[in-house]
Amino acid sequence: MDPEVQGILTAAKRQWPHIHISDSLVMADSAVQMAESGCKYIAVLGVDFMSENVRAILDQAGFTQVGVYRMSSEQIGCSLADAASSSAYTHFLKTASRSPPSLHVIYINTSLETKAHTHELVPTITCTSSNVVATILQAFAEIPDLNVWYGPDSYMGANIADLFKRMTIMSDEEITEIHPDHNRKTISSLLQRLHYYQNGNCIVHDMFGHEVVEKIKEEYCDAFLTAHFEVPGEMFSLSMEAKTRGMGVVGSTQNILDFIKYHLKQALDRDVDDHLQFVLGTESGMITSIVAAVRQLFDSYESSKEVANDLEQINIVPGVFSGEGCSIHGGCASCPYMKMNSLESLLKICQQLPGEDNSLSVYQASRLNAKTSLGKLVAEVGCEPILHMRHFQATKRLPDKLVHQVIHGNGGEPL
Repeated sequence: MDPEVQGILTAAKRQWPHIHISDSLVMADSAVQMAESGCKYIAVLGVDFMSENVRAILDQAGFTQVGVYRMSSEQIGCSLADAASSSAYTHFLKTASRSPPSLHVIYINTSLETKAHTHELVPTITCTSSNVVATILQAFAEIPDLNVWYGPDSYMGANIADLFKRMTIMSDEEITEIHPDHNRKTISSLLQRLHYYQNGNCIVHDMFGHEVVEKIKEEYCDAFLTAHFEVPGEMFSLSMEAKTRGMGVVGSTQNILDFIKYHLKQALDRDVDDHLQFVLGTESGMITSIVAAVRQLFDSYESSKEVANDLEQINIVPGVFSGEGCSIHGGCASCPYMKMNSLESLLKICQQLPGEDNSLSVYQASRLNAKTSLGKLVAEVGCEPILHMRHFQATKRLPDKLVHQVIHGNGGEPL
């Protein structure tokens, strides 16, 4: 979101406990905690599939009377979510359904309705950019002759396939550090059974293509490189090469933030006048959380108090050098959908609550009462792939129910 919104919410959080800033995965969990604490209305700043997810999880937890509000009367879309709801994606999964045993690994950034319909076609588990590699490798380790179908982000799918190809020339010891049940032989054998959707991407990460890579090579060859898993292959390869030199990271926004904090802390520990540069290969809105983390680190080092007020000591490029706009010469990669979550919209909704005159009805998150082709509630079936992922995160293994569905087909056990 805009730095103004992030900054105000971060500051207000010190005074008001019911503000939670995170990725989309744990937003719904936080909403349940808010409802348990007595909150009657919850505003969701995100895209529509996030507010729908919050609405469904609250309903499942028994908080049907808690109001959930989005920040626009218009649709707040997402190019990835749209790609997964297309007929082409359905065709992709119908092909998967004819290739048993198959597991569908779907990116969390998709609608609940998509998760429900895909789960009835092919047993499905959600993933994040942080756990997608671990999820896929664990699935291959647990289920013999498995086919994995990943989507809808084509760049992420191609980058995962590229990563696995790179692993085939690693030593068994290096591979074991990534996943204990794999070696060069198993990685080589799974390459032909990994499939990814070919026609979906994030409109922001799509910008980090050839022009950006050439500019980085020309002007920032000594900088640390960071890249989200959703960037095009050329940026991915450049960052992976930098990673081998200890100068790069590829992963989620949290992975990127941890990487920057780690190298800043190292510089502070050395107590030398280092000039650190980071190439930020993801949405520009992350700069706000980076600056907050940098300030916090500076504040924890007595010797760095003076530097804390001069954040130009740390350059982040492409960065917000000339306001909004998408330019490799200045400006930033910016998601127009997330920018719909403005401070003005938030204040408007909060000031009009409880909205007894129905003036806020167009802002309410939709409740998914529709049913799937098998007659199940979309909200109920759509939550199951998320629950499968939570089980995996807690145990490092796929849930038995999901493994059973993969081996015997969804018809072998009710969803």
